[in-house]
Amino acid sequence: MITIKKIILREINMKLVEPFQTSSGSIDNKRILLIEMKTDTHSAWSECVAKQIPNYTPETIDTCWLMIEKYLAPKLLNNPIDHPKDVFNRLEKNIRGNLMAKAALEMGTWGLYATITNQSLSNVIKGTRKQVETGVSIGIQKDPEALLKKVDESVKLGYGKIKIKIQPGNDFPFIDIVRQKYPSIKLMVDANNAYALSDDFSKFDSYNLIMLEQPLAWDDVYQHAHLQKQLKTPICLDESITSLSKAKEMIDLKAGQIINIKPGRVGGFTPSLDIHNICQENNIPVWCGGMLETGIGRAYNIALASLPNFSIPGDLSPSARYWKKDIVNPEWTMSDDGLMTVPSKPGLGVDVDVEKIDAITVKKLDLT
Repeated sequence: MITIKKIILREINMKLVEPFQTSSGSIDNKRILLIEMKTDTHSAWSECVAKQIPNYTPETIDTCWLMIEKYLAPKLLNNPIDHPKDVFNRLEKNIRGNLMAKAALEMGTWGLYATITNQSLSNVIKGTRKQVETGVSIGIQKDPEALLKKVDESVKLGYGKIKIKIQPGNDFPFIDIVRQKYPSIKLMVDANNAYALSDDFSKFDSYNLIMLEQPLAWDDVYQHAHLQKQLKTPICLDESITSLSKAKEMIDLKAGQIINIKPGRVGGFTPSLDIHNICQENNIPVWCGGMLETGIGRAYNIALASLPNFSIPGDLSPSARYWKKDIVNPEWTMSDDGLMTVPSKPGLGVDVDVEKIDAITVKKLDLT
């Protein structure tokens, strides 16, 4: 039984090592919402992955702060919880959507449960891997040569998968230059819903890509089914998969062959586990995408990626990929062959640098 006595919301600002450009915009300085959940004897941290503008999902850091403060936190505070797997349904009752806000609290409860029971996050969700293979996501670059330089650096570092962001006009010449130099690396492209079904997709099949991620509308499954029939290249759905029912819809319609499970996008660990399991039953591989998380959010992603059906390298880059100094100790690192160790110590597996967080906090609220 867990009884949460206090939930602390903090907004911090962190500057990325370099701007990150996608088809929906560029980000340089990131506003981040952190959650600290406390019982009488234990505490755990989590992270809300919502962006500052609604260009990925309708949620933002500001809407999530409001939803947690006014509607979601009261469902948990001083209201005993038997097990974290029960939290998502409690948060869902009479509150539609707002999955990123729900995920921040839901995953924090799993972190708290792992801490209280003296288990690692991976062990709590029945992860099987001791190490996970990492991939890198490279934002849209100014020209193909600039992209190739980034790919060169990533290959040397040992990443197991290279993902490049694309959009119309920043696609085929960029893929061409990478494939010419690296004909056999695991290469994928991510469109972040920048294309329409009327576009010509035929050239993608010539690149031997491991997947084309979310080419069409962010909330679409049906049109992706039509597109998948035209392509040999596997389509991966990301933004479209917001629930177990959406995953089942993709499988039934054959709208894709791979799913990117971001726990912060689907409402937390419990929906992620459900999606993982239905995909495993239907031979649909999954992988864990990233949302430019700090080391706190990354702890949850790495634990999730230790599950058996996460068979494709995720966007689980080390701390130094995005931050000059992360807010956890030790910072996340990977081996020369692109592997990241799944922590076995209790809780998140890393220590939260509270002193650093205090120094960069711009807004704080205690809820009791």
